[in-house]
Amino acid sequence: MNNIPNILTMFRVVLIPVFLVCFYLPTENAGFWSALVFTFAAFTDYLDGYLARRLGQSTPFGAFLDPVADKLMVAAALVVIAEYFQSPWVTVPAIVMISREIVISALREWMAELGKRGNVAVSSLGKYKTTFQMIAITALLWNGYQWMTVIGTVLLFIAMVLTLWSMVVYLRAAWPTLRQ
Repeated sequence: MNNIPNILTMFRVVLIPVFLVCFYLPTENAGFWSALVFTFAAFTDYLDGYLARRLGQSTPFGAFLDPVADKLMVAAALVVIAEYFQSPWVTVPAIVMISREIVISALREWMAELGKRGNVAVSSLGKYKTTFQMIAITALLWNGYQWMTVIGTVLLFIAMVLTLWSMVVYLRAAWPTLRQ
């Protein structure tokens, strides 16, 4: 349990309150600092997975906590940007993305109980979705320039489309089991 990838994953969970404090700081640069913390957390997500594979340090605890840490950080970021912008252009994609995570997590858990977790394993489509999502959230958090907000919103919509698409892919893969 105490290996570098797991420590990085636990650190990412600890970064959530730090991220929230940065976001709500009553300073002009709060957006920048929260975006920086979020970006650092996203980098640790990449790094812990890379190190776990490279060093052969994958563990059941890490396999459990890594996606939980990711979902907690992303959900926190989506909630605060939806609150900040108070716009359907940000709120609707945020709700869709959080809802999809709940649906797919439940689906994966259920499929795992049936011994068919491999049917709904993470795909490359999910990785593209995550990339667009992370860049969009970072741009919307920073919100330092109008062009960042526009790009962040466009990327958030692309991430939402990829989110829905990947959900359909997972549901189609599970459909034969769901119909039984």
